[in-house]
Amino acid sequence: MELLLLLAVCGALVYAQGLVLGKGSLRGVKVSRRFSEEACYAGDRLEIVETIENAKGLPVPWLRLETMLPASIVFRGRGDTSVSRGRIYQNHTSLFTLQPRVKIVRTHQTTCVSRGVFVMETASLTGGDLFSIHTPSITLSLPHKLTVYPAPMEESVMPDSWRSWQGELEVRRWIVEDPFVVSGTRAYLPGDAFNRIDWKASARSLELQVRRHGHTADPRAMILLNIEESEMMWDRVTRPGDMETTISCAASLAAGMLGRGLSAGFAHNAVVSRYSDDTGRVEFGSGSGKLDETLASMAAIEPRIRMPFYELLRREAELELSDGMDYLLVTAFRSDRIMEAAALLEQSGHRVAFVEPPVRTKGGRRS
Repeated sequence: MELLLLLAVCGALVYAQGLVLGKGSLRGVKVSRRFSEEACYAGDRLEIVETIENAKGLPVPWLRLETMLPASIVFRGRGDTSVSRGRIYQNHTSLFTLQPRVKIVRTHQTTCVSRGVFVMETASLTGGDLFSIHTPSITLSLPHKLTVYPAPMEESVMPDSWRSWQGELEVRRWIVEDPFVVSGTRAYLPGDAFNRIDWKASARSLELQVRRHGHTADPRAMILLNIEESEMMWDRVTRPGDMETTISCAASLAAGMLGRGLSAGFAHNAVVSRYSDDTGRVEFGSGSGKLDETLASMAAIEPRIRMPFYELLRREAELELSDGMDYLLVTAFRSDRIMEAAALLEQSGHRVAFVEPPVRTKGGRRS
C-alpha cells in the first residue's frame, strides 16, 4: 500500500512538473541570431552569434534550437551543438538549459567554403520539462541574407594573356593622348593644329601657346564571363570545379583593374540566383563599391546557362557604345561562333582580348 502511495505521489510530481516547466517552457523565451558579416569571401571565417533569453521566473530544463543552413558554412565543432550535413543544406542544432531570468550568448565559429547568395529565414524552437512530457515547439522568423564572394585567384597562376593585356594597357594609357584631358600649355610648333591654340594663354605670354593634352586616366574595360564548358553544352554545368576556377579568374581581373583605378564593368551568361536582384550585368564604374557590386554579381551565378556566350557577345556589339573600350573575354574555349561574335565587337571599334582560365576543356579550341 505504501509503495502504491509512493508511486502515486511520484507520478503526480512528474505530471505537475510537466505542467509547470514543460507546457509553458517557451513562454518568455526570446531568441535572436546575427552574423558577424553581411558579405565575405570564400574561405573567410565567420561568426554566428545566438542570443537566448529566459525572461520568466521559472527555469527551462532543456531548449533545442534547430536551423537549416547552407552546407557551404562549415562549423568548427563544439560539444553542445550537432550538425547533420547534406549536399546543399545542413541541419544545425543547439541545446540549452536556461535558469530563471537569464540570457545566454553563444558564438559559433564557422568557415564559408564556397561562394553564393544564401538566405536563412526561419528556425525551430522546442522546449520541454525534465521528463519531456510536454514538448511545445514554435517556428521563429530569423531572416538573414549572406553573400559569399568568390576568392580571387593567386596572381602566380593567372593566365599569361592577362599579364600581356596589362602591359599593353599601360603603353596605351601613357603614350596615347586624350583630347579631353588638358594638362597645361606649351609653345606653338610648326605642324600643330590651329584648334589646339589656347588664345587666352597666348595673349598673356605674347606668343602662340597650344594646349598640352594629358593621357587617358580612366580607360574602360568590360569583363565578359563564359561558364560554358564546351560548344555543345546547353543547360547545366557538369564540372562545377572548373566553373569556380573560371569565376575566381574573373574576380581577380575585376580586383586588379578596379584596384588600379580603372573603370570596369561585368557581364556573364549564367542563370542568376533567385535570392539576388542582380541582372547578370554590372555597368561601368570604379572604386571599392563597384568591386563589391561586381563580386556580388559573381556570387549570384548559378551553374546553369542563361544564353550561349556568342549571343552575349552579339548583344554587347549591338549596344553601339559611343567610344571604343577593352573587352576581356574569360572563356575556357573558343568556337567559330565565339570568334565571329568577337569580330563584331572589333568592328564596332572595341579592342578584344581573350583570357583563358587554367581549366580543362573539351570542344572548341584554346589559344
